[in-house]
Amino acid sequence: MINSLGLDKESSFKAIVAGQCGIKSISSFDTTEHSVKIAGEITDFDPNTVMNPKDVKKADRFIHLGLKAAQEAMADAKFESFESESFGVSSASGVGGLIVIEKNSIIISEKGPKKVSPFFIPSALINILGGMVSIEHGLKGPNLSSVTACAAGTHAISEATKTIMLGCAKKMLVVGAEATICPAGIAGFASMKALSTRNEEPLKASRPFDADRDGFIMGEGAGALILEVYEDAIARGAHIYGEVIGFGESGDAHHITSPSLDGPFRAMKMAYEMAGRPKIDYINAHGTSTPANDKNETAAIKELFGANVPQVSSTKGQTGHCLGAAGAIEAVIALMAMRDGILPPTINQETLDPDCDLDYIPNVARAYKADVVMSNSFGFGGTNGSVIFKRV
Repeated sequence: MINSLGLDKESSFKAIVAGQCGIKSISSFDTTEHSVKIAGEITDFDPNTVMNPKDVKKADRFIHLGLKAAQEAMADAKFESFESESFGVSSASGVGGLIVIEKNSIIISEKGPKKVSPFFIPSALINILGGMVSIEHGLKGPNLSSVTACAAGTHAISEATKTIMLGCAKKMLVVGAEATICPAGIAGFASMKALSTRNEEPLKASRPFDADRDGFIMGEGAGALILEVYEDAIARGAHIYGEVIGFGESGDAHHITSPSLDGPFRAMKMAYEMAGRPKIDYINAHGTSTPANDKNETAAIKELFGANVPQVSSTKGQTGHCLGAAGAIEAVIALMAMRDGILPPTINQETLDPDCDLDYIPNVARAYKADVVMSNSFGFGGTNGSVIFKRV
């Protein structure tokens, strides 16, 4: 994974466990006229390290980030060889090439249509992420894309799992990526009153489940996972982080942006029932730091688990909300928490909210050997996803 705390999974996870925060003043554009001036921005990534420098301008930043995560996942998997026709890609993004869309819209307005880049449309399309990943690694199996707002990364995992279960592929590379820290992205979410305006305290601005939360912080990044048939992974001696044992998807049929309790509850329940109702040790919550989501997700978790509520944390206090990439990044975090026997904290837990009264692992990581973990993602349009992994 790559996010504002690190350019790879190990450095990112180490920083998350240490309670560090990657949210800072935005440096990629002038925020003078913006009400929101902070984000989980990645400031030390060079796209020339993942693409031929001549091709960098042909792809939007979300593709650069996705390629970085995918390269790490493929290297980590240590394939000596594979059947290209049975190895597919399941990619995800909530918005896709917003930066290049904004840039070319300005060019049209200021210089006219003849100055628009011929690479504009391909670099903006969400499925081009999966296309470029497949070209780079020679993956000729199913090439799918999930475009379900902030649930996209989690849905990409379930889509890959279904593809393997149905026998349409033996291996799937899942990659979710997002890069919307640009004037249009920040202004658009700010106008909805969805973002925190705690500009003077960026390290404390994203505060999931805290009584003083006032909105989420935009993040950017990517996460990638390799899924493959269990027997194949065992046979080649792969390092296995976990097994997918359940996934759930649902729709609220309620409101475009405001969540319902029913939708998240049913997505989690579906995953939980598919998994055989195991003891869930840890949930990486959607936990956006918005007043509505955190209260709603808490209530849904309590309704599903009753008196046996698992330990819960949200890492968005540290990375910001990476939108369509969040589910992929947070699945990686949950798997690494299981691998290392340590649960990441929910930072900035300072004031109790009576509507958010679970064990959110406040402020300090917790040593705990988790055997089963869940990751939740909920998106605009009332789309929900949940996935459950177990230790192998």
